[in-house]
Amino acid sequence: MSAISNDWLGPLTKEFREPYYKKLYETVVNEYNTHQIFPPSDDIFNAFNYTPLGNVKVVIIGQDPYHNVGQAHGLCFSVKPEVDIPPSLVNIYKELQDDLGCFIPDNGYLKKWADQGVLMLNSVLTVRAHQANSHKGIGWEKFTDAAISILNQQDRPIVYMLWGKPAQDKAAKVDNPKHLLLKAPHPSPLSAFRGFFGCKHFSRCNQFLQENGMEPIDWQIENVKH
Repeated sequence: MSAISNDWLGPLTKEFREPYYKKLYETVVNEYNTHQIFPPSDDIFNAFNYTPLGNVKVVIIGQDPYHNVGQAHGLCFSVKPEVDIPPSLVNIYKELQDDLGCFIPDNGYLKKWADQGVLMLNSVLTVRAHQANSHKGIGWEKFTDAAISILNQQDRPIVYMLWGKPAQDKAAKVDNPKHLLLKAPHPSPLSAFRGFFGCKHFSRCNQFLQENGMEPIDWQIENVKH
């Protein structure tokens, strides 16, 4: 399993020493040894490794990794450049186009967001191939709750974009008055029309960052194919 080596490590270290984490670690190692598990084990902590704690300006919370071959690489909603864009991300791109005029790119690789301070965190960080939510309840939720608590203690403006009930429940303990919680239905085709479309979270996020003297996020994902 990969490690966390940046400024997340200090505040998260106490989690690694907890009994639940020891059990979680053993379960995950066993799962990788006996099943096909996504993302690749080196990518499990990419959300933390790509977006150091001190850089986090925005938090997007997903449920668990994509469960088809080659999709998941450790950032919620994101897929590798050569992989078809999943339906929820298609809808995120539609909202971005409507909200900020971004063109819809030819890929779903969102690392550009992570590099700018958008923490793209799934509640559960691993999954069995072709079995959505198969690692629910093995301990990841407690670990990612700890990460949200650490963010809640940061003495600076942070925006949470909470799409769907699981994400909203996840951040229910965020009560830092410097932080902004934006809530909307999930962008999945089943629920996007219930209020995700038209939520304008991207422009509202950037307005909040600018009002607090911070650089807005450049949400435009570039095309990779020529």
